[in-house]
Amino acid sequence: MTPAAPIPEDLHRWAEQHLPGATRATDTSWPRGTSQVWRVDGESTSVYAKISPSRRAFEREIHAHRHARAALPPTAAPRLIAYDTRTLALLTTAVPGAVVRGLPLDPDIETRVHHLGGTLLRGWHDHPETAPEGARKEVTASMTAQAAEAALCLKATEELLHPDERELVAEVAHDLVALAAGLPLVYLHGDAAPRNWLWDQVTTTLALIDFETAEHGLAVQDMIWLRGALWPSQPHLREAYLDGYGRPLTDDEQRLLLLLTARLAVSYLTTGLRNQDQILIDRGRTALGDLVRTRRCASA
Repeated sequence: MTPAAPIPEDLHRWAEQHLPGATRATDTSWPRGTSQVWRVDGESTSVYAKISPSRRAFEREIHAHRHARAALPPTAAPRLIAYDTRTLALLTTAVPGAVVRGLPLDPDIETRVHHLGGTLLRGWHDHPETAPEGARKEVTASMTAQAAEAALCLKATEELLHPDERELVAEVAHDLVALAAGLPLVYLHGDAAPRNWLWDQVTTTLALIDFETAEHGLAVQDMIWLRGALWPSQPHLREAYLDGYGRPLTDDEQRLLLLLTARLAVSYLTTGLRNQDQILIDRGRTALGDLVRTRRCASA
């Protein structure tokens, strides 16, 4: 577990300018070196102070907060209070609720939460956002890199894969770039997974947080983690999520999600084998097996 880090004095003073009476700051960073987030408590309210890991992430997050304000209900996202271009610091409102990932929920509530997750993502995707120059080129570069990674992972794992799994991973390497080129760009959250969902059990509302990876891409990219890590073992959550999303995925979107998730799954497997991490090995095998079954059923 990463030790709690004290808030930098200059960041605390800056937060106090916007939150009179601020007295206590609690480290709420994710357990990774690039995460620097503190909850700052005042006399009657709280805010979050964050130092972005890079200028690009900082600029993405500022833009995404403006997008969220227009695209989502007022309770469904934090609001940007202030930012500092010199220190890459941001100050946002505190949204009520607990992080969904790892949160014990009754089955009916969990299904409801995932339905709401799909609804929020649809609102985020549907709100118009002009793509910057070069956005399509960046997506193509990402797809090219993922196709190349799939090819390398296939070489590392092909003796362990079933024939249908090898065929699927080979399809990622061969077809991913061309398939992605034919789909429209939308504005992505970038990490719309349960670790960035906040569930308020009092108001029974869901909120999205953490916008530093928001950018233009392909809609199903915001569903890859769910498809690879969660839906194989809990298909009812997939149904709830897509029902909340409110429109069926097109055939090309379904195939793209299949291929992108296969890339993630074989990456889990490869990394797990290299690091002797049984959790990643099991996750990769489960996801690949589920993807093969899905493709088999679709073609039946």
